[in-house]
Amino acid sequence: MSNPTANWEKVGDRFYRKVKLYDAVFDQDLELGNHIIAGAPYGGALALYRDEAKLHSYRGTQTAKSSIDVYSCSGKLIRRINWDKGSVRGLGWSEDERLLVVTEDGTVRSYYDLQGDFTQFSLGHGAEEHKVKACRFWPSGFVAILSNNHLVAVTYHGDPRPKLLALPPGHDVHSWAVIPPAYTLSRSVEVLLAIGQTIYVVDPSEAEDRVLPNGPFVDISVSPNGLYVTLYTEDGMVWVITSDFQQKIGEYESKAKTPPKDVQWCGNDAVLLAWEDEVHLIGPSGASLKYYFDGWVHLLPDVDGVRLVTNEVCEYLQKVPDCTEDVFKLGSTSPASVLLDAVDQLEKQSPKADENIRLIRSNLPDAVGSCVQAAGHEFDVHWQKQLLKAASFGKSILDLYSSDDFVDMCEAIRILNAVRDYKIGLPISYDQYRRLGSERLVQRLINRHEYLLAIRLSEYLRLPANRIHVHWASQKVRKSAADEETICDTVVRKLDGKPGISFEVIARAAYDEGRSHLATQLLNHETRAGKQVPLLLAMEEDEIALDKALESGDTDLVFFVLLQLKKKLPLASFFRLLTNRPVATALVESSARDQDKELLKDLYYQDDRRLDGANLLFSEALDQTAPQTKVDKLKLAAKLLGDSKDAASLLHTRAYAEAQALIRVQASLDHDLDAHYSGLSLHDTLLRLTETGYGKRAAKLQADFKVPEKAWWWLRLRGLVAKRDWGEIEEVSRQRRSPIGWEAFFAEVLGAGNPKLAALFVPKCAGVSAQERSEMWVKCGMVVKAGEELARVKDVDGLEDLRGKAKASEVAEIERMIGGFRSKR
Repeated sequence: MSNPTANWEKVGDRFYRKVKLYDAVFDQDLELGNHIIAGAPYGGALALYRDEAKLHSYRGTQTAKSSIDVYSCSGKLIRRINWDKGSVRGLGWSEDERLLVVTEDGTVRSYYDLQGDFTQFSLGHGAEEHKVKACRFWPSGFVAILSNNHLVAVTYHGDPRPKLLALPPGHDVHSWAVIPPAYTLSRSVEVLLAIGQTIYVVDPSEAEDRVLPNGPFVDISVSPNGLYVTLYTEDGMVWVITSDFQQKIGEYESKAKTPPKDVQWCGNDAVLLAWEDEVHLIGPSGASLKYYFDGWVHLLPDVDGVRLVTNEVCEYLQKVPDCTEDVFKLGSTSPASVLLDAVDQLEKQSPKADENIRLIRSNLPDAVGSCVQAAGHEFDVHWQKQLLKAASFGKSILDLYSSDDFVDMCEAIRILNAVRDYKIGLPISYDQYRRLGSERLVQRLINRHEYLLAIRLSEYLRLPANRIHVHWASQKVRKSAADEETICDTVVRKLDGKPGISFEVIARAAYDEGRSHLATQLLNHETRAGKQVPLLLAMEEDEIALDKALESGDTDLVFFVLLQLKKKLPLASFFRLLTNRPVATALVESSARDQDKELLKDLYYQDDRRLDGANLLFSEALDQTAPQTKVDKLKLAAKLLGDSKDAASLLHTRAYAEAQALIRVQASLDHDLDAHYSGLSLHDTLLRLTETGYGKRAAKLQADFKVPEKAWWWLRLRGLVAKRDWGEIEEVSRQRRSPIGWEAFFAEVLGAGNPKLAALFVPKCAGVSAQERSEMWVKCGMVVKAGEELARVKDVDGLEDLRGKAKASEVAEIERMIGGFRSKR
């Protein structure tokens, strides 16, 4: 059983531990000293690129080819990216494990899945002309310095918008570092430049000289929390100051004759200086500790420590967590330490276990909590178990204790131990796991193609596993050498019944690999038409895309497909697609009616729908203002129907001819009468002519266009009434008959306010009853005449009612009529 404090070292009043994560990491032939190494945060992958400024041992033409190699921390090669895009000036990682490669000409590649797939953008701002000299990265962005000292910042990889910072002095830069936007007051990135004897702080708005007297500074490093800055001077002094340059925290004299190869922070409490095979750890108050290695060592900083990577070993150096120190520190009498001892005594069946529990009874809840936390920070499985056993023993004694923290920690430890296995190579600490989150940890496993473990972790954590299955299937269709039918059957069989599967993503991966037939087969299993259709269009599967949209019943989706097809296809091909698809044809027709009449004409012509085409021309004719243009449109409509012999076409042809004749007549009327007749209907034209006193012209127009007699009489009546031509109306009343009846004349004239003339038509209304005629007389103000009508049919009750409506001069006559009937009785 190993001693948990065997790898502890005291630096000042604090303890630091160097935990061996993996051994035999890299092949001995790999010259780490000649490579640039960048490590992804949270125990992520390592990227190695040969340093172009150093000489290399010649090992044949194959090894002479340049590449960027991506390894796990245990030395497992994940991907080799062949590189022929120019000199690399920046190699870094984002917190979501995107590998960022910045070339000398300002081109940036973002490799997002550890498998060589990338997006690309350019820095601009003169980078191609002046060349990139170096880069500094933080979890979400980076800054590039050009040879002319211009600084270009990209604050977010996901949406890169390179921005030029304020211009610093043009002198030589000895060293530089960045403070991420999250840790600055301005919430903009700040760059620290060691120029001359001082430090300049550069942000988007200004470059400020901090007037430091101890330069020049050959190395600068900023703590993970952005609060402190380490400065290394030419004479080997290390200065630790606050990032606002207001307070010096400590200093250390390295006594080294050469400057270190690297300066990094170990958490937020200590600084590491690294030479080829030697590392100095500088703790608070200037206390220090030295580590020696057998070969070249690289420092890979993380949020709570530093990974130390050599050919032989990968170790993790960090400050011992407070809870771990509380439990394991030599001579500790803390409740957690006593509880751990109690478990040891219990295993030995010693009565001292009970004494220990009684000793810490009042502090037992705190002791249990400390043991739980210390278990999470341990890398050694044995001590994880011991600490959890102690916590379990302690909480079993307590009457009231929530086990949620204990259960959550057990769950977290199982996950951490699974991913730390050398086959996976993710040596993530408990603090890093809390920051990273379980979903992003699963994504890292997916990117490494560790699908089985990713699925098991997702099931264990009750997370959806659909993205794992989709990623597996996407890689299957990309990499498999089997025939497409076999691949499709395998994928569909494996994913059958799995919830949330997007076959569109899988099909897109197949299409990107040039497997269009396989993509089409896979899309048949996609249940969402909105996902199927865009990809089918991109694959030039136009008919299938249109059919899928029509099957979905989503008119917006059908319109989208039709719009895309109209843009890219010749018109004839577009119309051929509409053949035998009535819903699509109807949608095109309804849309074109309002937006594209020419398309509608072409559609009718293509489908040989002559009548619809002629009607469209007729509607266009109605919209015209110039008479000749209207006639021309109508001629085209008539010509379109010229060869048709069916009744509907003949009827429309005749109507078009009459419309042309009417337009010519109206144009003549406009000219002769200096009035506006164009655009009126035939009936309105007749009515206006009558109203304006051109009755003979109206009569001739009625005869020419064979307007039905009843319609003509109505139009004539209304025109005369509107004109108030009472004499002409009186002449009409002398005629023996009216095609529209005399009641119409009575109503129109009375409505125009001429009851006397209206009374002329009452006797002529033969088709109404005596009571109705009586009412008509009353409306004309002739009550006595109304009474005579009622007396003729002996309607005494009607006469009684009429008496109430009579004027004083008419009452006597009405009573006489009523009295005549009474005397007879």
